[in-house]
This record gives sequence, structure tokens and C-alpha cells, in this order.
Amino acid sequence: MSLEDTRREYQHGRLARESLQDSPFEQFNLWMEQAIHSELSDPTAMCLATVDDEGKPWQRTVLLKGFDEQGFLFYTNLGSRKAHDMAGNPNVCLIFPWLDLDRQVIIGGRAERLSKTEVLKYFLKRPRGSQLAAWASKQSSRITSRQALETQFMQMKEKFAAGEVPVPDFWGGYRVVPREFEFWQGGENRLHDRFQYLLEQGAWNISRLAP
Repeated sequence: MSLEDTRREYQHGRLARESLQDSPFEQFNLWMEQAIHSELSDPTAMCLATVDDEGKPWQRTVLLKGFDEQGFLFYTNLGSRKAHDMAGNPNVCLIFPWLDLDRQVIIGGRAERLSKTEVLKYFLKRPRGSQLAAWASKQSSRITSRQALETQFMQMKEKFAAGEVPVPDFWGGYRVVPREFEFWQGGENRLHDRFQYLLEQGAWNISRLAP
């Protein structure tokens, strides 16, 4: 099989300037609703790119847990690689790869730590198994085996068997405050539609970009 010959046409439609919302948050909300209604797998999955103190980038997939005009929320272990990267360099990039719709959204901005109140509010909504997993996993650290992880999970399950699972002090969340959006719609003959929302002097300016 030749990867050079692996291709398809993008035929889901066009994206026109007159169809865009004035606010990138409203445009994102529209596309997110369409992604959910299209029954895509994991429509809230987003790739988070960070850069460490040596200038090396790294990416991973996390789940969007809320958004408004203040920013985009996700949660993680505060000792993780991503958390260390953001502590040194809060500039991050998100991408939502809605490939089945021939769409992607890229968001550039700065990551800010969420308050303890915001973290607690979300943690209490998590399934109990997810709460226990937050305690069991020292995220991004090296472990000896899968069995060691499962043993730690069972220990946490026994430890908190009598009541609610508290929020670990090493677990928290972030808000990505956007400064730039790009909405991409695949087009035939690789003539894609790309629109950039750029925050300039407190207003969002919209530009069409060449594919």
C-alpha cells in the first residue's frame, strides 16, 4: 500500500463568510452542537499542545468539560507533564478534529488554573470510578506494571469505601482563554475554507485564509 495514493475528496459542504457568527464562541457552539447531533465518537475530545522549558512541544488528547466566553475547561493531575509545561509556558493550542464532518477547529490561547471551588464542583459530578482513578494514578510518572496501577486503584477503593471521595490536592483544572480561532471546512480539490478569528484591541476580527 502506498500512503501517497491514500486520499479522498472532502464533500461535506462549504463555509462562507456570510454564514459565520460574529462571535467565535457562538460559531464554536454551533459546530459543537452539530458534531454531537451527528453522533461522532468523542466530539468533546481535543488535542492539547504544550511546550516545555526546553522549547519542545508535546500533544495529547483531553476532554472538553465546558466552555463559555471566558474560555475552554479541562481537568488533569497537577503533577502531569502537561501541567508542568503550562506552569512554565501557559501558551497552548487546542484542536478539535471532527474528521467525519471534514471539519476542524483550532484555538490558541493561554491556560489559567481554575479555582478550588470550580474544581470541587466538577469533581463531585464525576463517576466514583473516575474519582478513585484520580487518586490511584500519579499521572505521567513511570510505573512497573498495569497490575501495580490496578492494585493502587483497589487500595483507594477500600480507603474511601465508607464515604465520599475527596478531591486530591494534586488534581485540578484549567481554562484556556482564547486569543485566536480557526474554523476549517474541507473542500473539493483541496480548496478548503479557512476562517480566522483574531482578538485585536478587544474585538474579534475575521479573515479568510488561503488553504
